[in-house]
Amino acid sequence: MRFMMIVRATEDSEAGVLPSAEQLDAMMRYNMELARAGVLLAADGLHPSSGAIRISYPEPGGKAKITDGPFTEAKELIAGYTLIEVKTREEAIEWAKRMPDPHGFGAGQIELRQVFEPTDLTQDPQAQAKQYEMREHIQRQNP
Repeated sequence: MRFMMIVRATEDSEAGVLPSAEQLDAMMRYNMELARAGVLLAADGLHPSSGAIRISYPEPGGKAKITDGPFTEAKELIAGYTLIEVKTREEAIEWAKRMPDPHGFGAGQIELRQVFEPTDLTQDPQAQAKQYEMREHIQRQNP
């Protein structure tokens, strides 16, 4: 089972305030713990939405609409993520509870969401095989 720990943005992260050396050190220790346990798939912080681009599809078959950031409502934006693969939902929760406060001053928030697996999306064995093949291809490119 794969889970994404989504770190919510704050006004500071949206203003481009970087984590302190202590915060970075705590996150690196945590990420190394995940890596050593063999559950870490990816972990990254994101630039503020001021450099982001939003692509909207106003109607089926309609033309894509491009909107440049920044976007309002920092609490609805994402500042970073950690992707893990674990055996159970409870294990994912335990790992998420151990993540250091991402913003370091008690304002951090993490959202934990399960990632769809090919078998969740379709019962068609051919479609599942294509999804697994794509995943394997990506893993071979990024060992």
